[in-house]
Amino acid sequence: MRGSIKLFSLFGISINIHVTFLLLLVLFLSGGIKWMALLMGVFFFVTLHEICHSLVARHYGIEVREITLLPIGGVASMSSMPEKPSQEFFISIAGPLFNLLVVAVFYLPLKNFLGPEILFYRPLSVATWPLTLAYLYWINLMLAIFNLIPAFPMDGGRVLRSLLAQKMGYQKATKIAVNLGHIFALIFAYFGIIRFNIILIAIAIFIYVAASNEEIHVDLKETLKKFRVKDILSADFFTVNADTTLSKLMELIFHSHQDDFPVVEDGKAVGFITRHDIMVGIHSIGAQATVKEIMRKDFPKVSETDLLVDVQKVMEENSLRALPVMNGEKPTGIVTIEDIGRIYSLASQKA
Repeated sequence: MRGSIKLFSLFGISINIHVTFLLLLVLFLSGGIKWMALLMGVFFFVTLHEICHSLVARHYGIEVREITLLPIGGVASMSSMPEKPSQEFFISIAGPLFNLLVVAVFYLPLKNFLGPEILFYRPLSVATWPLTLAYLYWINLMLAIFNLIPAFPMDGGRVLRSLLAQKMGYQKATKIAVNLGHIFALIFAYFGIIRFNIILIAIAIFIYVAASNEEIHVDLKETLKKFRVKDILSADFFTVNADTTLSKLMELIFHSHQDDFPVVEDGKAVGFITRHDIMVGIHSIGAQATVKEIMRKDFPKVSETDLLVDVQKVMEENSLRALPVMNGEKPTGIVTIEDIGRIYSLASQKA
């Protein structure tokens, strides 16, 4: 995620902190060392919460690149979403179940160690270290309850969608969970405004935007299932050879409005070069460098019969905005993220 700083890696997953989190550190630092300790403890459990999601996702073959800690919680960046409702159910429920397990496991030890009068002290307080520990313990229950709200983007919204999707279409199930997300966002915003609570307002904005983005993402996915690469493929495209200089390639980009190129020798594709590769190459080794010095020799390929939804997934997994379309070893065109966006826009207007 942009604007994040890597802290460490856990189970091969990069644990990052977003720069906006530093604002929260400043606010809590003014409250004293106990507030800071509470904050660190909260995000320790938030990180483990997200790790649980990630490990279950890995079990289903979904790559998890990073976990980013934000002022309002954590976000796990997955290469793709689960294909089956049952997979989404177990991935989503794993986080809240971890927090509930913490509550169950530490209940008796903390009750004996702190005493009932401290463990059940209300309101929650950081006046002493024992009370701070009790506060952190109950935070886990709060995290579980909050994340189980049946609305996007909370885990409960995904659990709800996974259950509804078994009886109705995935798109309709998403719509219901998203609408609930919007309702909860408005409720949080209302109480945030009347109580002048910036955190509640921030949570409301996050929920509303994330829910809306999820709806768009699912609509896009369902729409793209109806089209194949051949439906949007243009016969008018350019290829380059390995000895072409980057300066010549930039001229071709300006005149053709094509940004990405298959590299061809003897009619066969031997590489692929993107606009990003070209710009990096010009800045690092100069405009007179040749394509063969920076081209991708190992690159994903698609065919004219592939579904656009699968093509988009390949693009996301490889962080590419374009892919060569191949017939054997011969390139037959280029498909770009802009092409996919146009077909979605046109299909949505017709609907």
